[in-house]
Amino acid sequence: MNIRSLTRGDGVVIGAAVLLLIASFLGLYSVKDAPDSLELPNLWGSGPVVLGVVLAGIIGAALIVVARGLPQPKKVAGLDLGQLGIAFTIFAAWSALGNVFDPASGVDNVGGGSDGPDLGMGLILALVATLVMAAAAVATPLVPALKGSLLPAARPAAPQPYGGQPQGGYGYPGAQQQPYGGQPGHPGQPGQPGPSFGGQPQPGQPQAAQPQAPQQAQAQPAGDFSPFWFAVPVPRPLFAEDGSPTPIAELAPGTWYLAVEQRGANLVAQTQDGRRGVLQDTSGIQRG
Repeated sequence: MNIRSLTRGDGVVIGAAVLLLIASFLGLYSVKDAPDSLELPNLWGSGPVVLGVVLAGIIGAALIVVARGLPQPKKVAGLDLGQLGIAFTIFAAWSALGNVFDPASGVDNVGGGSDGPDLGMGLILALVATLVMAAAAVATPLVPALKGSLLPAARPAAPQPYGGQPQGGYGYPGAQQQPYGGQPGHPGQPGQPGPSFGGQPQPGQPQAAQPQAPQQAQAQPAGDFSPFWFAVPVPRPLFAEDGSPTPIAELAPGTWYLAVEQRGANLVAQTQDGRRGVLQDTSGIQRG
């Protein structure tokens, strides 16, 4: 599970779930002029509130977060985990609204002589939490501001001296820009130093930086493609190279991927586990 794939909307859902959990330990009822010795129950003291509001809301938030972090969508009864989580949050908000309108749950109708207890602070906060949770869950796929990454992508490491050893492993660029005319690093070895001026490359041996003479450097054709590292701003599907419409993986924000080939406006990307696929939506990508 990649937590960097979480969106800002997921962050709102998580915050609302925490608020709901806190509210569950506060008072369910309030009674005017009640003596100090009177102990009023919290939300855990009411079965309908626990099942319909507290647990439904927390389970819904958990399903939404888990579904976002999985590389492949999981389905239960034909529904994606995320869709099922949204349904749980809406049900929790609906149940909280009903309990707010009638906190006594019909007890005030017995005997006809009492209006029953008033609304407690815990139930009020539970209503606010579930409404915010349901609204964020529904609006996240629709509002661009909520679809942005919750955690920003890690920045590439600062360029190293010419000939220095690259830092970091697969999934992190840590490489310097290649000089004009230099050969790009091998796809599996980001940051590999290019050849020195007038000689052969010496891997692993620091070399003094020397000026490159443009007239002596071998010019690359403008249409040549050099592999580069990139990160996506929002989760993007990666499709098979054979043109199959079913995604083989999902590229998550906050992780660096290697672009190994360009096909028109599309990129052929390689994931950390070695899978290759076509990234069709390349808008807004961040190059390492």
